[in-house]
Amino acid sequence: MQHYIISSLIYSAIGIAVLFISFAVIELLTPKHNIRKEILEKQNMAVAVLAGFFMLAIAIIIASAIHG
Repeated sequence: MQHYIISSLIYSAIGIAVLFISFAVIELLTPKHNIRKEILEKQNMAVAVLAGFFMLAIAIIIASAIHG
């Protein structure tokens, strides 16, 4: 039982790390458009929704890769 909890925590940490790394890669690949600046400073709701959908899509891919 304890083995399942530990492996679940490890997979969760790996999934979260991959999610943040993929967001950082997108930030690097789009140097003209700073996503964080658009969301936080300019209050651009369209970019926030796009970033949210991106994070959700990557999370679904990571979850299916871990469970698959």
